[in-house]
Amino acid sequence: MKVFCGRANPTTGAVEWLEEDENYDYHQEIARSCYADMLNDKDRNTKYFQGIRAAVGRVKARGERAVVLDIGTGTGLLSMMAVTAGADFCYAVEVFKPMAEAAVKIVAKNSLRDKIKIINKHSTEVTVGPDGDMQCRANILITELFDTELIGEGALPSYEHAHRYLVQEECEAVPHRATVYAQLVESERMWSWNKLFPICIQTEDGEKAIVSPPEMEGCPGAPSVYDIQLNQVPMKDFTVLSDVVTMFSVDFSKQVSRAPASFTVQLEPVRSGRAQVVLSWWDMDLDPEGSIKCTMAPYWVQVTSEDPPWRDHWMQCVYFLPDEESVLQGQSVNLTAFRDDYSVWYKLQKVRSDEAKTEVHIESPVCWCQAHLLWNRPRFGELNDRTRTAQYVRALKEVLKPTSTCLSISDGSLLPIVACYLGAEQVFMLESSAVSHSLMTKIFKANHLQDQIKIIEKHPESMLSSDMGDKKVSLLIGEPFFSTSLLPWHNLYFWYARSAVASHLTSNATIFPQSASLHMMVVEFKDLWRIRSPCGTCEGFDVRIMDEMIKNSLDFRESREAEPHPLWEYPCKSLSDPLEVLAFDFRETVPECSIGKEGTVNLLRTGKSHGAVLWMEYNLTSSLSVSTGLVKVSDEKGYCQWTPHCKQAVYFFSTVSAPETLPGCPSAVAYTISFNPKTGDVIMDFKLLS
Repeated sequence: MKVFCGRANPTTGAVEWLEEDENYDYHQEIARSCYADMLNDKDRNTKYFQGIRAAVGRVKARGERAVVLDIGTGTGLLSMMAVTAGADFCYAVEVFKPMAEAAVKIVAKNSLRDKIKIINKHSTEVTVGPDGDMQCRANILITELFDTELIGEGALPSYEHAHRYLVQEECEAVPHRATVYAQLVESERMWSWNKLFPICIQTEDGEKAIVSPPEMEGCPGAPSVYDIQLNQVPMKDFTVLSDVVTMFSVDFSKQVSRAPASFTVQLEPVRSGRAQVVLSWWDMDLDPEGSIKCTMAPYWVQVTSEDPPWRDHWMQCVYFLPDEESVLQGQSVNLTAFRDDYSVWYKLQKVRSDEAKTEVHIESPVCWCQAHLLWNRPRFGELNDRTRTAQYVRALKEVLKPTSTCLSISDGSLLPIVACYLGAEQVFMLESSAVSHSLMTKIFKANHLQDQIKIIEKHPESMLSSDMGDKKVSLLIGEPFFSTSLLPWHNLYFWYARSAVASHLTSNATIFPQSASLHMMVVEFKDLWRIRSPCGTCEGFDVRIMDEMIKNSLDFRESREAEPHPLWEYPCKSLSDPLEVLAFDFRETVPECSIGKEGTVNLLRTGKSHGAVLWMEYNLTSSLSVSTGLVKVSDEKGYCQWTPHCKQAVYFFSTVSAPETLPGCPSAVAYTISFNPKTGDVIMDFKLLS
């Protein structure tokens, strides 16, 4: 049997459905999963073990058999903890078949299969009775069904069903409860991830501004939470407007409801400002007394002097209010958290004396301006980056002439407006999707340019001379940015598009950017290495079977693959100088033959070589460029600053493990990197040299 998987195709700029081996989905989910990250989360594991011991102890103290239901068992770790803590029997439910099969082997490897039964089903399909999956209802419920938003992985429906059909009334639950917290802030940086700010352009006729269409005002934005590592956001980037408030709690030992609900808290702003963003996180009590606590609170809330535990499977939440609201210090406002069975969202309202009996309507936010459908949060930030815009304006001023006929090839780009403001005679824009066409039409109309910029809703290879009134393009422009791109080199689709429209260009047409280059650097990560590090043993249990399973999945393809990560959230230090490894000349069409390079990069700093980071740089003109990766190496220790608007490509070396356990430091890294123009793929291989 074959499966079809969506993959970005850099040669067409589209997501294509490719036929893959039937095991492809399994291997991708295993290889890119958070299993290793969770098992390397010492704080999580320790707290769970303490909570499980306490729950088993309470049941035993009542003279009862301890029968455990573990939903979402994964490797079986929590079930093994329960049996080791004295549970009489454990039913461990895991819906993902490869993981369930691994759990069977791991439990056997640890000599616990007589007391643990792995059930390869969704928990809502589990049956209870003499002929069922479970002989009886459990009196201890253990789960790890949580995501950054707490309920986004379907925790509420699973708990609701478990309490009705699988566990005893008033069972012991680990965790016992979870509590969601919120804090109101003003932050131009975070707000720039959600709204398009006015963009000022200095022209010969004075300053002109690019403004957003009225539909963007008050638009609720994208319905999904923005989960990030808030511990990497410095205090200077936001202003706290309220104390931390408790929004709602879920008691997992009692019947849980998935029904939509709302929770309103009256808060008193600690300072005046513009309420724009709600920061949110949760903690869980692993016991009824709350003495065993695992928290996701960011650094400015934690009372301990130690760094908060690092984890990538649970981060913190950024929620954007539909529109910014002015709040005054000491003047109370109501903050309401809404939730359905999978997501949470917020609304801020002024307190009114007549609203106590008002019925709250719960409606999930939906973007109505279309911008949030086309641009993701980093893209909003990129468009709002004044320094980046200034660089593009400077470069366009160098190449644009009053007689220029411009054609823009980028998804949802504002460069056509800049070209108009700088005096181009005619501007065309290729947009292949109806959504981008509609949004850009609104933006051009808001800036009174609907008659000066013509949108051609076609793919480059389908364009006709008549689409441009039989004019030839003298200036081809792009950022380049395409919404389907996942890895940095996927935006090389601009090169393919440029080649497809070659017949529509004048003989001396200017290509902007004129070229690009792929850069590489060897790094040591502070924490990100954990997501690819073998676990070996976890809380005394042998889980090497899972390590081997992940390794096999990573090696499923003939070559390992790089993966995208926003490195501004993941501190690292450079062990080598940045190195240009491939160059792409957009002034020429895409070549027939592969472009490749191999060599050796010397390591200049001591450290553990966790992997290579790769990014693109675009030469807009011969003297001006923009980077999608490294901004600078900040000090002699090699700590890196990365552009916050793009994901960089990370290729983890096969030796990834804890810095203190890696073998002797290599002195150099040999590399082989090539670009295949037929597929648009970049293929790479690395070898550590002593």
